[in-house]
Amino acid sequence: MDIVNLASAQQAVALLFSEPQYWLVVIPGIIIGLFFGATPGLQTSMAMAIFLPMTMYMDFLQAMLFLTAIFTGSGFGAGVPAILMNIPGTSSAIATAFDGYPMARKGEHNEALGLALGSSTFGVLLGYILLFFLIKPMSLFVLKLGPSEMFIVILWGLTLIASLTGKHVVKGLIAGLVGLLVGTIGFSDNGILRGTMGLDILADGIPVIPAMMGMFAASELFKLVKSEFLVEDESQRKVRISYILKGFRKAFSYPVILIRGSLIGVIIGAVPGVGSSVSNLLSYIETKRRDKDPDSYGKGNPKGVIASESANSTSEAGSMATLLALGIPGGGATAVMLAAFAMHNITGGPQFIREQMDVVYAIIFANFAQAFLLIILGLLLIPVLASIIKVKMTYLVPSVLVLATAGSFGLTGNMSGPGTVLVFALVGWVFRRYNFSVPAAVIGMLLGKMAEGSLVQTLQISGGEFSYILQRPITIAILVLLIFSLFGSKLIEKLTKKAK
Repeated sequence: MDIVNLASAQQAVALLFSEPQYWLVVIPGIIIGLFFGATPGLQTSMAMAIFLPMTMYMDFLQAMLFLTAIFTGSGFGAGVPAILMNIPGTSSAIATAFDGYPMARKGEHNEALGLALGSSTFGVLLGYILLFFLIKPMSLFVLKLGPSEMFIVILWGLTLIASLTGKHVVKGLIAGLVGLLVGTIGFSDNGILRGTMGLDILADGIPVIPAMMGMFAASELFKLVKSEFLVEDESQRKVRISYILKGFRKAFSYPVILIRGSLIGVIIGAVPGVGSSVSNLLSYIETKRRDKDPDSYGKGNPKGVIASESANSTSEAGSMATLLALGIPGGGATAVMLAAFAMHNITGGPQFIREQMDVVYAIIFANFAQAFLLIILGLLLIPVLASIIKVKMTYLVPSVLVLATAGSFGLTGNMSGPGTVLVFALVGWVFRRYNFSVPAAVIGMLLGKMAEGSLVQTLQISGGEFSYILQRPITIAILVLLIFSLFGSKLIEKLTKKAK
């Protein structure tokens, strides 16, 4: 099988430079993505959905370049509030906050932003290079993942996330289980009502994004009320391009973390429905697990920021692989792109790959250019986005609460959003106080419905027979990895002691 079609690649280059309007939409797209990503509560998919109608007046390639530019800008933009305010702009920047925010509290916000920019641009670039070479093999592999594999992948992801809590793994697993149960509240896909405790307001389920904002952001703000500034030392509150560039360069001094994060991002991003929300956490966990000093994570370790940002940016390319090759969106953002496909009467999948490979390559090549444009636009706009560090906490705390509340209202269209932020702020405060993992609970909520759907489909296919699992080698392989994640480190520790 030919992995790369050189003739189509040449046609793609000619196509991209045949019309200047293809490039005119890229810069506005990146700027839109940066601002939407940097504003908590405004998701990448929301930005793309708002601007989707504009693509009706573009041809298909121009529309895809505009939407992927928003996707690229938002991937980095989401890391800015995660670093400066401990509020992930989107769920794909959750792990960025773990060490980015402690770095900001220590006055290293410039370096952290530079690390995020360097990792993001590297992730976008490597992700699309991998997509260029692997789009056909990846599409064949994704087809082999059935509901049983998806269910075990979700459980494995939660197991890994629970290990973030170090000595409190059991509490992490409990938090993840609670998150999964919360994620299944309301009507199921089959119309069955669960977990509402008789409250009609819960029939549509818990709005996950407002819940995430409450658990991550609002509960953290309770701790900041007595502080005067986010960074106490006045000399460290300045936004300096030279320090941002220093962080940018520093990101490339950890090539193993960058490449490993990018590979995780591409693979996880290619799994429909999982995407960057999980890839950044898995990359962070794997980096922490392999580090000689895992206890330094969560306290401002630059490698944590690099691991997260390289993975969430690369997952864009992974989700594009399933969209282009299979016509299946990898998440909310690619679902909007699928709508753009439909608006232009184009169906993704093997036929699209076979007949319009030049367009596929043109999209990939244009994203190489977007990675470099992101560096320029990111450096120009970071001072604007980072000016938040100079605002007094007496103004910042209520402003962020108002922003989170307004953003949650915008997401739900009613008071259930702000109410959810308030309730889950209290839940997050209790979780933090008693060492239950907030990230595990949030990821559980994000994946609850998917886990339930995969489990139900597995039971329907298997007829409830456990022997069905034994016929699925990929499921068994992932199950072994899950068990190894739980007990592997202790087993290796015991074997090492015996060997000594």
